Amino acid sequence: MEAYPPAVHGERKPRRDCVGAWQARYRDPTGKQKAKNYSIKDGGKKAAEDFLDRTRTAVRDRTYRDPERGKILLGAWWDQYWEVQQHKGRVKTRNRKRSIWTAHIQPKWSAYKLIDLEFMELQKWLTQEVKGYRTQCQTRRLLIGILDAAIKDGERITVNPAAHLEVTAPKPAKHPDDLKPPTEAQYALIHAALPPYYQVIFRDFANETGMRPGEYAGLRDHCIDDEKRVVYIKEILVLDGGRLCRQAVPKTDAGFRAVALTPRAWSAVCFMREKWKPKRTRSALTDPYDLHVDELVFRGPKGAALNPNNLQRPWKKALDQSGVARKVVDPETGRTEWWPRIYEYRHDVTTKLHRLGVPERDTQAFLGQKRGGKVTWIYTHESEGSQERVRAALAGEGGEGSGLRAVE
Repeated sequence: MEAYPPAVHGERKPRRDCVGAWQARYRDPTGKQKAKNYSIKDGGKKAAEDFLDRTRTAVRDRTYRDPERGKILLGAWWDQYWEVQQHKGRVKTRNRKRSIWTAHIQPKWSAYKLIDLEFMELQKWLTQEVKGYRTQCQTRRLLIGILDAAIKDGERITVNPAAHLEVTAPKPAKHPDDLKPPTEAQYALIHAALPPYYQVIFRDFANETGMRPGEYAGLRDHCIDDEKRVVYIKEILVLDGGRLCRQAVPKTDAGFRAVALTPRAWSAVCFMREKWKPKRTRSALTDPYDLHVDELVFRGPKGAALNPNNLQRPWKKALDQSGVARKVVDPETGRTEWWPRIYEYRHDVTTKLHRLGVPERDTQAFLGQKRGGKVTWIYTHESEGSQERVRAALAGEGGEGSGLRAVE
């Protein structure tokens, strides 16, 4: 081909590679002819015959794996994998996978062949170059999924080298104070530092309902029952690559629920209705990026759809001004975590309901959680004065029979 290049007006196919003394020819399960060459140093005729015996047996037993299929680059395989995966799951899940691939896996491994990926090299990379416990967990999970798909696709590889990767970054442990919601006094300071418009959103609505930001950002007027003063969670607003879009279902299946409004929460709805005059129409969700803002109850100060991420700006500014904020920098990743988060409203509402004796099952339905245990262990926190009550109970100060008794 080098000595006699193809003619200008035509193409000439290169000849079959026949380098070596012997060539073992066979047909794969699809009937396509394959070949492998052996030189005298490689074993010559005997090695070629042994290869044919093994290969023909594998074809008959349907255990044959084409070694060429495993030579595809991981980057090329990701393109095939993502062509299907980008249509599965929720928007936030898809965005997280794509971000993990782009930021961590692609720069290091996209130019490697699938058959060249080895466990120890992957483990060293995960340990030394991927920072943070949560990031390591997500990276490991995605890499396992990509390579599992390669095994299922006609066994491009026979073993998943990422299957036994270990997350080595320490799991961050938070001080109990960073897990509790703010006290009523701290909330009062935060709310006083908020602009009046955001006081309606945070103090009057989120603090009373425990709804997720995406849920009240996506609340449409037709989902409100004026007679019962109840809102029905049917869809939410989420971010897809920086763009707001409608998601036809809440975060979980349990998210489809009715939320009873307190008088203060109802006053927030009335305020937004009076200001924006939302339509009670029910637009079809054909284009997720067509938000139909004219149906939304809660909006930004200028009338645009409420971006859940943009809510962080007035919130963090109020935390700083009120002096309540605690900022903790992760020494490994360098990320700064703020306390309290907007999400603490859910914790606060749950703790209040628990303290008032509301059954856990009812609290679970109110919050839209699948498991009741999560409500107990994650969202419920000790109430103020709990240590004094425990001390009094142990000391027998709560009346007859309230102390501890010795039993022989």
